[in-house]
Amino acid sequence: MTAAGQSALAREASQAAAAARDQIARCAGGFAELGERLRRQPPRFVVTCARGSSDHAASYGKYLIETELGRAVASVGPSIASVYATGLGAPLDLADCLFVTVSQSGKSPDLLRLTETARASGALVVGFINDERAPLAKACHVALPLCAGPETSVAATKSFLLSGLAFLQLVAHWRASPPLAAAVEALPEALAAASRLDWWPQLAPLASATSLYALGRGTGLGAALEIALKLKETCRLHAEAFSTAEVLHGPLALVDRGFPVLAVGQDDDSAATTRSTVARLVELGARVCTTLAVPGAELLPTLPGVPSAIAPLCQVQSFYMAVARLAHARHLDPDAPAHLRKVTETV
Repeated sequence: MTAAGQSALAREASQAAAAARDQIARCAGGFAELGERLRRQPPRFVVTCARGSSDHAASYGKYLIETELGRAVASVGPSIASVYATGLGAPLDLADCLFVTVSQSGKSPDLLRLTETARASGALVVGFINDERAPLAKACHVALPLCAGPETSVAATKSFLLSGLAFLQLVAHWRASPPLAAAVEALPEALAAASRLDWWPQLAPLASATSLYALGRGTGLGAALEIALKLKETCRLHAEAFSTAEVLHGPLALVDRGFPVLAVGQDDDSAATTRSTVARLVELGARVCTTLAVPGAELLPTLPGVPSAIAPLCQVQSFYMAVARLAHARHLDPDAPAHLRKVTETV
């Protein structure tokens, strides 16, 4: 096994900036055409279909679409069209909606089945898929490649970030928004800069942790979900993700002195409530590492002045560069998580 900084996970994560440039160059025209089509024929609502890291990117996209475009977004479980298909009282009605399916491999049977069901029911089906030759790409009206390139580490990194970029490009072109277009253009360099930020001093104490919370809100919730999953996958660390609103309900009962919390946040309308939640956790004695400055919490380094729309992606990029080192500190190989395979084909 190579040194932590040489792991496939860290190496592939560091390629995200170059891959983002490739996606922008290759797909800008396709996103522009799609955006014009959606302005001309607005969908009734939006549905996303994904699992794992791809679903976390879809959570990021959900908040972009809802806050920027005012269209409701729902995540539909792929099992509706697979294991529950014969028991449905009526066919799933997705007529006149925008259906976005997101996948690295494009091979999982349940994602393919739901995508085919959505197309048959009258949805406009768009795919963000890394493998352009995959069966899932062929099932879409519009298939736009992630351009993440090969990933050999079981835990996905750059494909999550490139899926987030695809949603950002979708929303920027759909709304024809100059600020979001500027955020798209800024992302590659921002990812490169974020990969050079060092989160290891804050993550190092997690080498002996047994559980933690990862928190975020709005577009940052997808980042928190992704951070929690990577801690499970690579570090065998039980991590649960919550919104900074939801954690104040039942989950707060588990917090006591020294309980570890990672809280990500972006400078938008959610920042004040995130800071308030972090302050409450600090008051209860939790050890909180946060991207938003709060007295008593440890500050995670972030890039100053980046657009709030891309801040969650940049924060996940910085986290990726440290999590492989944490796995090694816990005597684990971040590229070979226990019991997992690179491609998981569910029904």
